[in-house]
Amino acid sequence: MTLTAPPEIPLDTRAIVAPGALRGARRDGRLRGIRAVLLYTGLIILTALIFVPFLWMVSSSLKQNNQVFSIPIQWIPTDFVWSNYVDIWTRVPMLTYLKNSAFLAIVITFLQVLTGSFAAYGFAKMQFKGRDVLFVAYIATIAVPWQAYMVPQYIMMQKAGLVNTHLSIILLQAFGAFGVFLMRQYYLTIPDDLSEAARIDGLNEYGIWYRIILPLTKPAIASLALLTFVNTWNDYMGPFIYLTSNDLWTVQLGLRQFVGQFDAEYAMIMAGSVVSVIPIVVVFLFGQRFFIQGIATSGMKG
Repeated sequence: MTLTAPPEIPLDTRAIVAPGALRGARRDGRLRGIRAVLLYTGLIILTALIFVPFLWMVSSSLKQNNQVFSIPIQWIPTDFVWSNYVDIWTRVPMLTYLKNSAFLAIVITFLQVLTGSFAAYGFAKMQFKGRDVLFVAYIATIAVPWQAYMVPQYIMMQKAGLVNTHLSIILLQAFGAFGVFLMRQYYLTIPDDLSEAARIDGLNEYGIWYRIILPLTKPAIASLALLTFVNTWNDYMGPFIYLTSNDLWTVQLGLRQFVGQFDAEYAMIMAGSVVSVIPIVVVFLFGQRFFIQGIATSGMKG
């Protein structure tokens, strides 16, 4: 007589799971789904609110002056006044203003990235007496409002004979404490072993900064460059104080020409504003990936 093993009975794993655990898993899944829906709904609403002023600006640039502040707001103009975008180039030297803004933004951005990254290397990777105290004192200048030293700066530029020149704005904005802070925080995420190995191989500090540190900090450089470019492009008070010649004005100053003594050509101002925003949008689209990465990692150490 031959004994045979009884056939294996397939186990239903769901049968051995407690009913309470299944209900808890389903409930957690529903809660996660609800949270995701609420999160995305909130983000969509927030994005829409952020875009409202920009959409109103674009809509107003295609209207007549007497229709810009009509109540209720007419988001879609009845008659699209495309001539606003043509007239603005003939009413004012718009191309000259754009060139001046681009020149200042590019030069100041380059200098701030250069000086900020170089100073940050000293504060992050070099050892010297009083380093941390000096860094804290330098960063503390961010808390000082610009209005507190606006007049002394102007007096200095006036005595140096640099008023009504682009050089005055470039010299005043070529250095920035925020750029040093941002770059230093990113440098701290780079292991010191790389610098030590380079020193053992005979590379000096300038070579370490240029050949090792800079190539590893592209996201931070892109973040600083983008922030500096946008701030310089949108700067109004600096050019307003130091530039008096029309040929040196930036686009932000040029739009003032549409503001009269008793009235303002708001449609033209909005058309010029749309034109001035386009370079910033293009720069941000090209650098957004590095910008987000640099902002996300510049606060991490080690």
